[in-house]
Amino acid sequence: MKILVGFPPGGSADVVARLLADKMRVTLGQTVIVDNKPGAAGRVALGELKRAAPDGQTIALAPSGAFVILPWLFKNVGYDPVRDFTPVARASTFDFAVTAGPAAPAGDLKAILEWMKANPGKANIGNPGAGTVPHFTAVLLGQVAGVPVAHVSYKGGAPALNDLLGGQIPLLVDTATETIEHHRAGKLRIVAMTGEARARSLPDVPTLKEQGVNFSADAYFGVYGPPGMPAEITARISRAVSDALRQSDVQDKMYSLGLVPNYANGEGLAATQAEHYKRWEAPIKASGFTAE
Repeated sequence: MKILVGFPPGGSADVVARLLADKMRVTLGQTVIVDNKPGAAGRVALGELKRAAPDGQTIALAPSGAFVILPWLFKNVGYDPVRDFTPVARASTFDFAVTAGPAAPAGDLKAILEWMKANPGKANIGNPGAGTVPHFTAVLLGQVAGVPVAHVSYKGGAPALNDLLGGQIPLLVDTATETIEHHRAGKLRIVAMTGEARARSLPDVPTLKEQGVNFSADAYFGVYGPPGMPAEITARISRAVSDALRQSDVQDKMYSLGLVPNYANGEGLAATQAEHYKRWEAPIKASGFTAE
């Protein structure tokens, strides 16, 4: 079995896929590999999934943005987010971290935003891909905070992190997975989380709302199959995902990285996708932002 991931090795999607693969190969009694196909904010991997045989040997671990953000941004995203895939399981939910690097000034989020207002030429916020949920979260952050922002999109979280550490960008919006260990080591500073409540893994980091930026954002990782995958195959893979997420070492690892193991079956994933798709419609249309 091949798990497609639309981002480079080392990012949060890759980490979750490898955690699942390690357990699923035992549960399913077969080889399970992770196949990274980075590009176009995950669309390259989903294009391959769309064309795959529905025999359960090719699935994908994908973030929600490909299904609930990109279809609003592109006139032709290259797939139908509902018809062209088979929902298998929701694997995780998570908020995003706003992380400051060495190019950002000292202080809290408010101080950084004031600096960005005063230095619009330096007001760059990185994200792991154009059209991803972190990208659009950064768009909303700039709009709500009244800060002119230039968005720097990368082909995944790992290269974005490298530039944050190197001082090429002052801020990054991405999953906490990318920056949490550097935050703990004092090399970077997570200055805000985007959820409604503080993250279990980062109880000392305030939310955006606690710091006067009145919006929140979250997302999920889902496991999908090609279109038309038979119900019995879908259910078998979904059970394997559920079994993996119940194991304590998987849960501990995900929580330590700022992710929440949060299983739902294929129907639950489809319902989550529909809710997030509707939720993002108004802010995206109000922003006037498009990817084309």
